[in-house]
Amino acid sequence: MTSGSLLEKINSKSAAQIFRELYGENEIDSARRRYAALIPGTQDSYFPKTEEPLRIFTAPGRTELAGNHTDHNCGKILAASIQLDCIAIVQKRNDNTVFFRSAGFQDISIKLTDFSGAPDLQPKPEEAGTAKALIRGIAAELRRRGFDTGGFSANAESAVLPGSGLSSSAAVEVLIGRIFDSLYGKGLSALEIARIGQIAENVYFGKPCGLMDQAACSCGGAAAIDFTQTALDKTLDPVIKQINFDISAAGYILCIVNTGGSHADLTSEYASIPAEMKAVAAFFGKSVLAELDRETVFDRAGEVRKSLGDRALLRALHFFDENARVDAMTGVLLKMENNIDKTEKINLFNLYLDLANESGDSSWKLLQNVYPANNPSSQGVAAALAITKDFFRRQKLRGACRVHGGGFAGTIQVIIPADAMNAYNACIEKIFGAGAVTPLRIRPKGAVELVF
Repeated sequence: MTSGSLLEKINSKSAAQIFRELYGENEIDSARRRYAALIPGTQDSYFPKTEEPLRIFTAPGRTELAGNHTDHNCGKILAASIQLDCIAIVQKRNDNTVFFRSAGFQDISIKLTDFSGAPDLQPKPEEAGTAKALIRGIAAELRRRGFDTGGFSANAESAVLPGSGLSSSAAVEVLIGRIFDSLYGKGLSALEIARIGQIAENVYFGKPCGLMDQAACSCGGAAAIDFTQTALDKTLDPVIKQINFDISAAGYILCIVNTGGSHADLTSEYASIPAEMKAVAAFFGKSVLAELDRETVFDRAGEVRKSLGDRALLRALHFFDENARVDAMTGVLLKMENNIDKTEKINLFNLYLDLANESGDSSWKLLQNVYPANNPSSQGVAAALAITKDFFRRQKLRGACRVHGGGFAGTIQVIIPADAMNAYNACIEKIFGAGAVTPLRIRPKGAVELVF
């Protein structure tokens, strides 16, 4: 497909239907402009003048609905892919070189073979923490699994806000994985793409993340993800249950609020959560909390406190309580999906809101990731939660709010009645600045190639 024919496709009726599904009815025209804006970046020498067509790919960010800091101890998560995504126009190459261009970043060119033509896919320390490491790591893991890889040129752009807990890095990982698979692969499942991205981030990029972010970005839609069986055998896949969750049908909007806090110097805060949870597990001779139950830990709470301190105990209790909430919230959503009685649906959604608030309160009180212990004067997340709760009270609204993502700084998640959104936005912007509120939309597709 040439650039001219690609532009025609982007402006076609079939593209409008796809954009409606991904971004919503009111965003079709902006989606057309966004994809079309990538075409000029494919007109230079980095994109080979061959018969290979230009192709379009997209991978979404994700939002965590429940299951705050449970995946690293093989717990349960409720998450959803969102309309904010990473997109790319791609052309296959025949020289084993990957050229990756992304708006706002330096162009990347990486050779997947050495001078002899052999695969050059070992981790390189100098690439740690870079996009090069992710590309090399994804190609290496595909090769290790017996799949072909090869070169491509990509002109990309991401709307996934960095530092917002929306998993901008995981979106890029599953995008690259899906590109490799579509150009050279055998039709890998969304979960396999997610695992490959996680391995690249762990081994090549150098970040010991769990699988939740990649799984949510790759699979699409709302999904309950249960990592429990991976505690016993890391080769086993998590159990994923797709859920049809349309918040707008209940008359509500899902959004995040950016408090403007920096994630710099918070590594030790983030690391302390899995470390303390695993320390409690080790107290009982286990590796992760998923191998235990709440009663076992609670029965020996005094011993745990004495050995590991109060915070470790509280964080372990959060883990068990949050797992139970994910089950309860999943059950509520499944009942809503299959219930046609309007009154009952309202009652079920109100129960969901109550559980979402409980999740937020548990993160604040037990998990303690709402503000950093080493900088008590910086409590933007706590302030946003308090202001939101006060807004609900003053406006006599039913809504929910909770810390979003890793915590300590950054964003909160809010579920608010649609007709109160303008007033809430005005309230928040007075305190946190213009553009602090970003509405989210759960989209049904994960990392895919778009065919118009």
